[in-house]
Amino acid sequence: MNTDNLNKLFDDLKDEFDIEEPNSGHTKRFLTKLNSQADTMSSVTATKKSWFWKPLAGIAATLVLIMTLVIANGSQNKVRDLANVSPEMKETQRFFASTISEELKKLENQSNPETKMIINDALIQIKKLEMDYENLKIDLTKSGDDNRVIFAMIKNFQNRIDILQNTLKHIENIKQLNNFNNESNSNI
Repeated sequence: MNTDNLNKLFDDLKDEFDIEEPNSGHTKRFLTKLNSQADTMSSVTATKKSWFWKPLAGIAATLVLIMTLVIANGSQNKVRDLANVSPEMKETQRFFASTISEELKKLENQSNPETKMIINDALIQIKKLEMDYENLKIDLTKSGDDNRVIFAMIKNFQNRIDILQNTLKHIENIKQLNNFNNESNSNI
């Protein structure tokens, strides 16, 4: 703004300026209010500082707890099975697993509408034995390679193989019975 405009502005606002003196003690009241606001601001700042540290302390405590749990779990023994006991048991486990796999393939090849219920029942029994085996693995870990648990694990494998072989025999008997009935009907 140039000087002429500034002078004109003051001339226009001349009657609108507040030229009265404030009440007595105004300065004292103003300073009191100012100081009370400063106290409030300092308490707010202190609250903000504590608010800032509380979540960080909680996060730090959580991290320490998680790390403790991870370290504790890492130091515990992992669940063991027969393969962890000895090389002979590893070979035994491999033999049983491959035999069970072969028997399951045979069973799958024999699947048809007539044998579906029998096969499903066998698979349910196998699933139960597999769950029992998982519990035996936990027992083996806790017991420190107790022979009774090892024998129970071997027996579990044998039971699974027996179920599969008995189911295959039962399916074979059904086939023979169907063939016999078909031959009898064709001879009549």
